[in-house]
Amino acid sequence: MTVIEARGLRKAYGTTIAVDGVDLRVAEGRILGLIGPNGAGKTTALNAILGLTPYQGELKVLGRDPWTERDQLMRDVCFIADVAVLPRWLRVSQALDYLAGVHPRFDRAKAEGFLAKTNIVRASKVRELSKGMVAQLHLALVMAIDAKLLVLDEPTLGLDILYRKQFYDSLLNDYFDGSRTILVTTHQVEEVQNVLTDLMFINRGRIVLDCSMEEFERRYLEVTVRPEQVAAARALKPLHERQVFGRNILLFDHVAREQLAGLGEVRTPSIADVFVAVMVKQAGQAQGAAR
Repeated sequence: MTVIEARGLRKAYGTTIAVDGVDLRVAEGRILGLIGPNGAGKTTALNAILGLTPYQGELKVLGRDPWTERDQLMRDVCFIADVAVLPRWLRVSQALDYLAGVHPRFDRAKAEGFLAKTNIVRASKVRELSKGMVAQLHLALVMAIDAKLLVLDEPTLGLDILYRKQFYDSLLNDYFDGSRTILVTTHQVEEVQNVLTDLMFINRGRIVLDCSMEEFERRYLEVTVRPEQVAAARALKPLHERQVFGRNILLFDHVAREQLAGLGEVRTPSIADVFVAVMVKQAGQAQGAAR
């Protein structure tokens, strides 16, 4: 089943094109990371998917048009934004009462079970909770809704490493069941590398990389090159090169591991390293086109 499908998705604000002819397809049971620099079009794309902004092109989410059928769609979609949206005066118990009263697919017992694993007191007001606890509360409320699609926009922004790890552990162990679909945007890409099933880079409103994590691991290799092999490594046309403590580290796209084994230490690069390489290449191409 296709959960999200877009063809020629476009959104402009005056003369500024935020999303520029995006094609994408997200299948059921996948965890997609949408990665891009600030201003790349991530939030605009999410807003279109969530039915929060009109758009041009074709877009279906769970088979529905999110702009014209948002009421029905939101029964099957949950969203966690980069800033807490829970009213600061609200008590935890009141949040549970409210969700139980307004959402037909909210399981209060399940939410209580998630909260039991935290230090959150039911009588506490949101303003009395730490930022990490607010994120835990928000996630517990969302995970207790039987939704088919969960959209996360920088869900752990500003949290310390302990809360970030707890957040993703809860997401995988308590929520994701192989049939739900998760779409996440984040700048903390090192924390989602082992969470994602699929990866997409967006830059200047366009998709510049779209692959599964299995393809990512086959496609990209990084080599810490021995000094005497630098010239030979460069002859293989690396995607990117950087220096760390005087050592040359080259990143390759679609070069066999066997070809690289004699050049130095070979490993799978991080998403962050490939992201930087792709963005640098995109910037160089843009400069070249402008000349």
